[in-house]
Amino acid sequence: MIKVEGLTKRYARNVAVDHISFEVQKGQIVGFLGPNGAGKTTTMRMLTCFMPPTDGTAEVAGYDVIEKPMEVKKRIGYLPESPPVYPEMEVVEYLDFVGRIKGVEKSGLAKRIDDVMETCAIGDVRNKEIGKLSKGYRQRVGLAQAILHNPDVLILDEPTAGLDPHQIIETRDLIKSLAGNHTIILSTHILPEVEQTCEHVIIIAKGRLVATDTVANLTSRLRGSETVAVQVTPSNANADLGQFSQSVQRKLEQVSGVSRVMHKDSRDGKVEFTVESLQGRHIRPELARAIVESGWNLNELHAVGLSLEEIFLQLTATPKEIEAAAAPEVAVVGEQS
Repeated sequence: MIKVEGLTKRYARNVAVDHISFEVQKGQIVGFLGPNGAGKTTTMRMLTCFMPPTDGTAEVAGYDVIEKPMEVKKRIGYLPESPPVYPEMEVVEYLDFVGRIKGVEKSGLAKRIDDVMETCAIGDVRNKEIGKLSKGYRQRVGLAQAILHNPDVLILDEPTAGLDPHQIIETRDLIKSLAGNHTIILSTHILPEVEQTCEHVIIIAKGRLVATDTVANLTSRLRGSETVAVQVTPSNANADLGQFSQSVQRKLEQVSGVSRVMHKDSRDGKVEFTVESLQGRHIRPELARAIVESGWNLNELHAVGLSLEEIFLQLTATPKEIEAAAAPEVAVVGEQS
């Protein structure tokens, strides 16, 4: 659905986007991430034909952004961080205006407006002035205008910026419901939002592509070792939990391929550990075997991945930033910022 090869944008001596290449498949939701100034907005502007690339090519829905920009624009819905709405217009009036601009057939426009109002849950404010709506409703009106012409591709720039937690959940669920019918590129700084919404991530830093993959695959590639969460209960309900915890830890530390065992919790008759493997070793089968052969009850055993925040930091931060993030916060007495 989207194919980018060697896409580059230069401004005099500054290279904003430097030969990036990636593909987005039809129906996917892809998170587009990067620090401020990484080139995200410039890339989106080239994909939406707002500006031409200096080098490279990009195709959207089968059309080249340089050779067929109008065809590309017909197939894209775009929601910038600040929704492009007219506050003095009523919601239905605004969507009718947008629909006519985007070339929606007049005979089917009214029904299409009703459909997107239902999809975006704004039917109850159809006759209200946009300027009098809450930010959450205005965001949904902005999303309604982006999907009004039923585009193949949606490009959403910080769609939940400034929303309260309830509105964020509503907007996130709405975006997820659009997957399949639309290919979605979601640019955001809210990393947990990407983890809960997106299937793939594209990460750029200083104009260059640093990763494009699923979060699970990136975790595996970056960690190189395996981290496993383990929960065990004794076969004897009256066993001393402290002694049992020590026995389990010693047993897990003896498993081949284990580099470290960290005790997490002991309560309600259960003990929990986080176990790390040596580089390139997969230890889950051996851990399970050691626990079962010892006569204990294995309640949980599952891999623990890196968070998207940790992945993002490893791929985009400088060594000083990584060191600062890992260091504990120190309170400075007697100084004011």
